Amino acid sequence: MTTLRPAITLDFLRNRQRGRLPELLGVELISLESGTLTGGLPIRPELLAPNGFLHAASVIGLADTCCGYACIAHLPEGAKNFTTVELKSNHVGTAREGRIIAKATAVHLGRSTQVWDALVTNDDGKTVALFRCTQMILY
Repeated sequence: MTTLRPAITLDFLRNRQRGRLPELLGVELISLESGTLTGGLPIRPELLAPNGFLHAASVIGLADTCCGYACIAHLPEGAKNFTTVELKSNHVGTAREGRIIAKATAVHLGRSTQVWDALVTNDDGKTVALFRCTQMILY
């Protein structure tokens, strides 16, 4: 099983997102542990759909970022990077204010692929989305 890379810290990941989509969205990294990474996204008007509810792309942006950063932190020895080859999300709730939290959890940490799940919740702890992605490991 792949273990957490000690050199990949929250500060390393925060620096990595500068000038990129996660920074534009406002993704905030909360915690990184073996097999998991948690991040948050403060809700602001720009992240809402025209109907006034949180846009699905905002939710996916947070979940995919958390899973991707978790993948980087758990790359197998000799791996250089990854790319997403599949993702799926089920949206079962929403939010209009506050923030949403995504907790990415490892499902499979292989040498050629990784599978990550993210549970996205609102401030009340209610589920907003269930997310799963498969990452291809690059050498």
